[in-house]
Amino acid sequence: MGQDAPTTEFDRDVAVEPTGEGRYRTELSDRWRVGGGLNGGFQLALLGSAIRAELSAQPDPIAISAYYVSPAVAGDAEVTVDLRRRGRRTSTVAAELRQGDAVRMTALATYGDLRAFPDDVKLSDEPLRLPPREECVPGSLAPPEVKEMAPFIERFELLFHPDQVGWAGGRPSGGAELSGWFRLRDDREPDPIALLLAVDALPPVTFELGLPGWAPTVELSAHVRALPEPGWLRVRHRTRFVAGGMFEEDCEVWDAADRLVAQSRQLALLPQ
Repeated sequence: MGQDAPTTEFDRDVAVEPTGEGRYRTELSDRWRVGGGLNGGFQLALLGSAIRAELSAQPDPIAISAYYVSPAVAGDAEVTVDLRRRGRRTSTVAAELRQGDAVRMTALATYGDLRAFPDDVKLSDEPLRLPPREECVPGSLAPPEVKEMAPFIERFELLFHPDQVGWAGGRPSGGAELSGWFRLRDDREPDPIALLLAVDALPPVTFELGLPGWAPTVELSAHVRALPEPGWLRVRHRTRFVAGGMFEEDCEVWDAADRLVAQSRQLALLPQ
């Protein structure tokens, strides 16, 4: 949609068409389905794409918190973007994804231009280390039932840490961590919008706890910390507490230059 046709699958699927007064039309693709709805990270990236279109001078998500009201499905949809504050360095908007009369997701987001921020990432922890990609396990080897439940995993390349794939063979380790290498199809390089997908691209960490199945997100907050360098991303999901039928999932995303480029925390329902 728009004057320049997107050249990659991801960009086509998060494209939006302005219809006036902060409204954007889009077509949600079933390619991003997981369980009973579309992947939460994809929805977040779609919303992020519409906000970027509305705030062209401040194109990058800095912080975004989204509440998933009802499962999004394939078909026509509309995103509304309501400017709440326009600032010199950052601006804040409220945004909503709707299908007909149903609200699918509502979010509050702060945007800016990451090129204008200091590029001085300092760490109190070591960057995520993974085995070489040739020693990791491709997501394409996931069991057929996982592929049927989550066809969205075909939309990107995912190489799992070999010590964290027991769930794929019915022998989960009981560990509370999943990690791997991540890259979009079509050699699409990472950018801040793609990072919004990456924070929710891995299977739920509950898989390795012996709790497979769709884990619907209740709320997800993402922070984009820096513009990512081209190349593969490294992603890690961890949880500490499973209680009340829900679990928290913390994510960190590292780029090819060993820089922390995104973080997130979500609250999700345990698989049924």
